[in-house]
Amino acid sequence: MNANVVKQITVIGAGQMGHQIGMLCALGGYETIIQDLNENALQDAEAKLQAIMSKWVSKGKLAEDAKASAFNRLRFSTSLEESVRNSDLIIEAVTEKLEVKKEVFSNLEQYAPPHAIFATNSSTIVNSLIAGETERPEKVVNMHFFFPPLVMDCVEVVMSEQTSEETAQIAMEVCKKINRTAVLLKKEISGFVANRILGALQKEAVALFEQGIADYKDIDIICRKALNHPIGPFELMDLSGLDVAYYVMDQRYRETGDPADKPFACVAEKVEKGELGRKTGKGWYEYHSSKIKS
Repeated sequence: MNANVVKQITVIGAGQMGHQIGMLCALGGYETIIQDLNENALQDAEAKLQAIMSKWVSKGKLAEDAKASAFNRLRFSTSLEESVRNSDLIIEAVTEKLEVKKEVFSNLEQYAPPHAIFATNSSTIVNSLIAGETERPEKVVNMHFFFPPLVMDCVEVVMSEQTSEETAQIAMEVCKKINRTAVLLKKEISGFVANRILGALQKEAVALFEQGIADYKDIDIICRKALNHPIGPFELMDLSGLDVAYYVMDQRYRETGDPADKPFACVAEKVEKGELGRKTGKGWYEYHSSKIKS
């Protein structure tokens, strides 16, 4: 099997990552299925993608016929079995919980063809922790897209000791075809590269806030104005979702047992309240009509 053999891609999960990854694949010329058990999630995903692509057309970023062709290649389904039985590459993009991902991969093993590659979009979980649910560990790889996938031009492709070179190269070639810059990591580490660096920044930012050194708004201002970051660490948590930040930290803590990796108390408190950031209208900031309020 080589990259040219990949004709159909299935993305598992229609959430904030999955539906945009699916759109990238359709734009790249692949027959694509976005699968989710929740019919409402699929309808919401399709509506969001229609709106984004229409905006691209109006701005001249995409031709109308290219948009139409991409949507002709894109399907939505609630059936896992039907969605993966003819797929060559399956990208899992469900919630950042190891137990959930293991269950998904176990089900994929039942329904996917033997040649299919399984990729996880996990932002922190290494694929070797999931590959044991399958009988094809050599065909399991990380393909970590960044939020939002339709904007961010980077994918971390991560190999375990069991991932074959062929699998890794196919993943790299698929990234190239969907117009994303892929970086190959041949050694696993929790959080990979970007999130380890980002995690260190967030850990220090939250520590400064919890110690009363500076307010979160002022920390964001300093990062934007002094470090030239496009948004501050607290704004970024709101953008990606505080639940995602919490799950990433919790997974790291489960793996290391290091108290320093335990989720921040202030983040855990917001997650418990359902204040998850932009997607719920409130996180560190409040969001009304695209305006930020403290």
